[in-house]
Amino acid sequence: MAKRVVLAYSGGLDTSVAVRWLQEELGVEVVALAVDVGQGDDFEAVRQRALQAGAVESVVVDAKAEMADDFVVPAIAANVRYEGKYPLVSALSRPVIVRHLVAEARRHGADAVAHGCTGKGNDQVRFEVGTRALAPDLDILAPARTWGMTRADCIDYAARHGIPVEATKEKLYSVDENLWGRAIECGALEDPWAAPPEDAFTLTRPSATESRDVVIGFEAGVPVSIDGRTPDVASLVTELNTVVGAYGWGRIDMVENRRVGIKSRETYECPAALALVTAHGDLEDLTLERDLAHDKARLEPRWAELVYDGLWFSPLKEALDAFFASSQRHVTGEVRLSLTPGADGGVGSCVVSGRRSPVSLYDHGLATYDAADTFHHSDAEGFVRLWGLGVATWASRQGGPGAT
Repeated sequence: MAKRVVLAYSGGLDTSVAVRWLQEELGVEVVALAVDVGQGDDFEAVRQRALQAGAVESVVVDAKAEMADDFVVPAIAANVRYEGKYPLVSALSRPVIVRHLVAEARRHGADAVAHGCTGKGNDQVRFEVGTRALAPDLDILAPARTWGMTRADCIDYAARHGIPVEATKEKLYSVDENLWGRAIECGALEDPWAAPPEDAFTLTRPSATESRDVVIGFEAGVPVSIDGRTPDVASLVTELNTVVGAYGWGRIDMVENRRVGIKSRETYECPAALALVTAHGDLEDLTLERDLAHDKARLEPRWAELVYDGLWFSPLKEALDAFFASSQRHVTGEVRLSLTPGADGGVGSCVVSGRRSPVSLYDHGLATYDAADTFHHSDAEGFVRLWGLGVATWASRQGGPGAT
């Protein structure tokens, strides 16, 4: 039985209750670990809340830059969209937290880690598979899977034990947020027919009234500039969330296939993520050779699926990262995004309106139909004949389609 456990601590209801429950029910010492991945919390208040709940130590780690550089950048390289839609807002932050869970377990001499996930969700998979990949010797505790308490029960438990929580029984939504976006669940959102209420959104509330352009610069696939300025990646993402979100753009409403086999209605806000993936993919159209681009597009959904399924630390994910990193060597240039406000204060638009690169594979002389045309049209006849030779031979010998 574990004696000391490092708990992935959010400061919310479930993990605050878990601090006391792990002590009372399992008799373990709890070290609370809060990892700042850009959720915008008051982390000193979070740290104090863990201590008031009974943690023997409360640790806060600033991992915003780490998440941006080590997790968001590879996701952009992979043009990440799980099931063609979702840029992995929550899924990208979990391996960041796992890294620090394991590191703190080693630092504090813990023999286990713990999380506050339920048995229905994806995050239990991400925390546990990731931990076993990095530290297979550590035990993993999941109190929310075993304590049998409802949300209301947890609120009552916190009240009885004097655990300071901000949750109420009337809370409308469950929100998970980081610098890459917001995931919003529960309440009215559990009905897949009902339109998402406007009060569910914070990043994408329309406020812009004028159209504008934003120019994103990339070097070797990494976003390095916005309108000529060169902030770090985390700051660039944060700024782009504000700029693009002001147009009401960047919402996703989808029915998603969870790893555990449940279909779940999910609502996301990720203006920066969608804008960057859109811009990056467009720049690749300009700079990647045809066969490389086609095979990369074929592998991108697999990368997204691996990360969604909690396999960030896995051999196939590592191999795909190497392939994608190689593909990004010449993905350098700028993409112009044009932002337009919606009618009557509604959802606006964000579209690519231009792209340029010092290593562009676009050749105006080859592409144009005007007098500057440098394409040798006479070469095409032999090429087309040879390209279709196999089909022509088949048709002449076996009668072609429909032959008996």
